[in-house]
Amino acid sequence: MRTKSLKKNKINVITLGCSKNIYDSEVLMGQLRASGKEVEHEAPAESEGNIIVINTCGFIDNAKAESVNMILEYADKKEKGLVDKVFVTGCLSERYRPDLEKEIPNVDQFFGTTELPQLLKALGADYKHELLGERLTTTPKNYAYLKIAEGCDRPCSFCAIPLMRGKHVSQTIEKLVKEAEGLARDGVKELILIAQDLTYYGLDIYKKRNLGELLEALVKVEGIEWIRLHYAFPTGFPMDVLEIMKREPKICNYIDIPLQHISDSILKSMRRGTTQEKTTKLLKEFRAAVPGMAIRTTLIVGYPGETQEDFNILKDFVQEMKFDRMGCFAYSHEENTHAYLLEDDVPDNVKQDRANEIMELQSQISWDLNQEKVGQIFKCIIDRKEGGHFVGRTEFDSPDVDNEVLIDASKHYLKTGDFAMIKIIEATEFDLYGEPV
Repeated sequence: MRTKSLKKNKINVITLGCSKNIYDSEVLMGQLRASGKEVEHEAPAESEGNIIVINTCGFIDNAKAESVNMILEYADKKEKGLVDKVFVTGCLSERYRPDLEKEIPNVDQFFGTTELPQLLKALGADYKHELLGERLTTTPKNYAYLKIAEGCDRPCSFCAIPLMRGKHVSQTIEKLVKEAEGLARDGVKELILIAQDLTYYGLDIYKKRNLGELLEALVKVEGIEWIRLHYAFPTGFPMDVLEIMKREPKICNYIDIPLQHISDSILKSMRRGTTQEKTTKLLKEFRAAVPGMAIRTTLIVGYPGETQEDFNILKDFVQEMKFDRMGCFAYSHEENTHAYLLEDDVPDNVKQDRANEIMELQSQISWDLNQEKVGQIFKCIIDRKEGGHFVGRTEFDSPDVDNEVLIDASKHYLKTGDFAMIKIIEATEFDLYGEPV
């Protein structure tokens, strides 16, 4: 590839958005490295390279704004001669390519979510089919994401993911086991299973919900000690997974199951295919089948037509269920979704007030649950050293979104990437403090 620069090309990949995007960037970087390219992930400004690839998010307004600002920043750097080429890929590019090409002509090329071979060609690399599952991981060496499916067939009214990621496509068990074995060889000890919808896994290729069988295969991979489940859909959840979770020590007693709301009228408008009664029953079944499991969820407030009564029902539900972990988002009115036909009638300040109220309620619940952990001993994975602390997690905590366990580095030495038994000596709403035993 010819550029204005005489120096050797160095590609800097910048990732915005969710863990699925991180995974896609890792696959891209693995392919580039295999083609002999010098590539880094989010290199510092002084050594960021002359070719930039921005992997964008197009999910909600805030994420879109962040992606657009990043593109503009590098288009400006290209204008000033600080970088030679700028390429854009990912969800925002998939969803808004014609608009972006028109508004930001200084970008060399835009690519959609399924155009990896074309992006590689533009970067002077060849797509290597034999690299199946090979990635250049960007996460700490002890954990990695394992994307078991792409796309989503659910009809949720508020969600633009099917527009950006297409229909649900499961990866085969054989491919995923091979990928997990490769990660284990590289020192990965924790696999975080991700998809737009874990619940649907296997329906397209095995004609049945097959998450349980996949888990049975993955627990046999040597070197993998923890397997964590992210993004399960409540409707049609394969209950055999709970039995496997209880039986298999490698599967973390943890599930991330976004519920979005609980008022029946809102659930119906959201096209979630469930009710408050069914959801409550499901969560109680989870807790009965796997006592002590941690349940993470996400909620949306300010959806069109959400009344104060709907919000009160949601608040009461949060108080009753006492989720271990939670995120809450103000509704974002997304064009080309089913809900875009509805009037976005909850004012922004009310949306934000409701989100704050839910998170305030959750922080009290989290504080109470964390106090119960004081005095207990947990197996923790040590992710990193930061400032004066080693930072770890229990099996009930996922990276970046959940509690962290902080251990005083001036008093104790721990090896990052290893497991340690930690006694909890103090707790706040979102952090635990401990010492090795």
